[in-house]
Amino acid sequence: MAAGGMTAAALGAFLVFEDEAGFGMTPPRARTRGRRGHTPVVRVRGRSWRRCSIAALCCYRPGEPSRLIYRPRRHRKHRGTGRNSFAWTDYRDLIVRAHIQRKAPIVLIWDNLNTHRTAGMRRYADEHDWLTIVHLPSYAPDLNPVEGVWSLLRRGPLANVAFADDDHLERTLRRGLRHIQYRPDLIDGCLTGIGLGLTDHPTTARRDQ
Repeated sequence: MAAGGMTAAALGAFLVFEDEAGFGMTPPRARTRGRRGHTPVVRVRGRSWRRCSIAALCCYRPGEPSRLIYRPRRHRKHRGTGRNSFAWTDYRDLIVRAHIQRKAPIVLIWDNLNTHRTAGMRRYADEHDWLTIVHLPSYAPDLNPVEGVWSLLRRGPLANVAFADDDHLERTLRRGLRHIQYRPDLIDGCLTGIGLGLTDHPTTARRDQ
């Protein structure tokens, strides 16, 4: 992690953390209000194939507002109609979008997911000098600030919601992510939550999707 930060500083690059998470129709439970003596109940449908995955980037550089960039992927109902998980090309395209929007080199920090280590991804990084990849240690979600974004979603807009269908789920996810995009202080807080921090952060909000 320290090596990634020093590399980013030397290159004038954005320090970019990536992670992905899946969200289903069963809402995360959270504390809420209810009548005395009556436990609040949220009725939801039974087990459902309806799910949505999100790949997200948290982008940091001193002197710049922090950014959140994301890509949703809705799971397909029937097997054999295409993959539900992100391919390495999906990650590549998301990283390229961040590079185009930020107009600066990127030091990408992510976990050891097999898709992150494919030959195609390694070859792409080798062929583009604006991209440097650093892998986190295995089983270290506490070192990735994007985990804080998932926590904000689960404790906020997703909590205790009975989703009507997968459109409702995706709309709720997008609305929650847009709210975080407009609040660079929340994205900074996710970085502080893993014990890191950057100085001289402006607070001008901007949305990147």
